[in-house]
Amino acid sequence: MTIILSEFSSNEKKILSDHFSNTDGNVFAIITPRQVDRGALMSRYSRTDKNMRRIFLDEFLQNENRGEEFYNRVLLEYGDDSVAELGEAQIAIEGLSNIAVKKIEDRRIGLSYLEKSSRYVAWNKKINGEYRFYKDSQLMNSRFADLYLETCNFSFDMYSNNIEPMIKYIREKYPIEKYTFKDSKDGKEKTFSKLKEEKDIKSANMIYNGSTKAKALDILRGLLPASTLTNVGITGNGRAFEYLLTVLGASELEEEQNLASTIKKELDVTIKAFVKRADDKYGKAFQTYLQELKKASKSIAKGIKPKIISGIKTQLVDYELEKTAINKIITSIIYEQSPSTSYLNIMQQVKKLPHTKKIKIIESFAKLRKNRRHRPSRAFENVYYTFDLLNNFGMFRDFHRHRALTLERQLLTTDHGYNTPNEIKVLGIEREYQECMNKTKHTFDKIRKKYPEQGQYVVNFAYNYPYFMKFNLREACHLIELRTVPQGHIDYRQVAQQMFKEINKVHPNLSKIIKFVDLKGYDLERFESEKRTEEKRKKLKK
Repeated sequence: MTIILSEFSSNEKKILSDHFSNTDGNVFAIITPRQVDRGALMSRYSRTDKNMRRIFLDEFLQNENRGEEFYNRVLLEYGDDSVAELGEAQIAIEGLSNIAVKKIEDRRIGLSYLEKSSRYVAWNKKINGEYRFYKDSQLMNSRFADLYLETCNFSFDMYSNNIEPMIKYIREKYPIEKYTFKDSKDGKEKTFSKLKEEKDIKSANMIYNGSTKAKALDILRGLLPASTLTNVGITGNGRAFEYLLTVLGASELEEEQNLASTIKKELDVTIKAFVKRADDKYGKAFQTYLQELKKASKSIAKGIKPKIISGIKTQLVDYELEKTAINKIITSIIYEQSPSTSYLNIMQQVKKLPHTKKIKIIESFAKLRKNRRHRPSRAFENVYYTFDLLNNFGMFRDFHRHRALTLERQLLTTDHGYNTPNEIKVLGIEREYQECMNKTKHTFDKIRKKYPEQGQYVVNFAYNYPYFMKFNLREACHLIELRTVPQGHIDYRQVAQQMFKEINKVHPNLSKIIKFVDLKGYDLERFESEKRTEEKRKKLKK
């Protein structure tokens, strides 16, 4: 129900209408143009009994610097970090490496990312006769410069030269007649040769060409070096941006340090008050702390004997007994709906329930899910799984997008071997592919002795990368069900499928909540998805 407020005069309402979506209702949007004023209004709101529109009239209207002054006092003097979340910005970063973009996307809270895809966009274009990859100044001023350039160019040449042959091979292997398309007249699915309408033929070609090109680029992406320049759009709040800038500023890589400066400069245009501490004395002290953390970790790690493994690995290495896990989940399910009792009291009673009854409870919650967007309740967050993973860097980039979990990773190296798609062998370019990977390893091994961090830039996406992921059962539902959908890349589909199998082994009853996992294989992964997208386009045109 809307409450009508009548405390404003006609003149005040006229003024307020330029800064708020309405002047009478008790629900309204803040549309005042300056971001700093929006955030300051929200923060000031919690420290007075005035309503927000009255605050604006009394304190902000006549003082253009009110927002800045408020943040200077609250954020800098009192260190109220939460108010920094009230300022939001969207920035675009173009021409950063796949090493730097992963460092940025390591930040889990407060930032959202959209990155250039290696599936829909070919990365073979040259600018002024040069492929687009990052050239670190330390490397370019070292004895490794020519070797680095030669190796990256070799990788790009092989990637570029094989795009058309790979697309041709994919279309020969998966001919258009193998698939059906919707006829606009009768709505039935038909093979390509039976389509009569020009618009249906055009639509079918668009669907087929898009899905076959995506397949080809998926296969070839392993040739791209981590120095490949990409683009990323970031939406986030001031607090998250401030931490991002601090992390980048503490980096050993020149590229990431430079990004900290350039991002800060652009954020100063929109949310300056919210990111002031990123490079002031507090920010510098935080950067030093992060650098010391890294040094301390390196020192401890020296006592560990390395055991290098190769190939692909998806291993569940840490979990608890299913009996214990079920008790935790059922206790949490009951807790929310149980008035005036403790978690411990419920747990003690749950432990006494017959095991068959507990299983039926879990099954009943699984039945409630009608599609993968019906997430299990938060009760399922009480059980965790840790996976030790080793798979190609290209695939890691996809899994890295999942941020509601704990992910730790190492430096990118050539130590763990590389992935060779079967299509590379069938196309007859396996020898050249191996030559590319061997050349990369030779270059990396030389660079790493002096520049271990910078050496990452030359490593191809195909090289295997070690990391671990720890997530709860609720997140397992999201990750596994999403990453096994038919249109997913074959690499991460297989890893997500193996994750489910590993969980199912140790928790056969709990794994029933992961209801929409797809364990099948597909030849042209993007085809059905492209069909659905085309249908949506047609509806929009209507």
